[in-house]
Amino acid sequence: MERLCIYPKDIQIVTGKSERYGRYLICLIRKKFAKEPHELVSVEEFCLYTGLNEAKVMKSIRA
Repeated sequence: MERLCIYPKDIQIVTGKSERYGRYLICLIRKKFAKEPHELVSVEEFCLYTGLNEAKVMKSIRA
C-alpha cells in the first residue's frame, strides 16, 4: 500500500536538506494549496510544488 502523505523526514531523504527545511517546505505547500494547519500534504502536492517526478519520489521514500 502506498502512502498518500509526505512528512519532513521524507523531504529530508528526497532533497538531502535538513528536517527543519522539510517542515518549512510543508508550510509553504500548505499556503500554496490553501490548506489548514491540521491537513496533511500529499506526495502529489509536494511533487507539483517542487517539480519532481512522483514515481521517483515514491521510490526514494519507500527505500
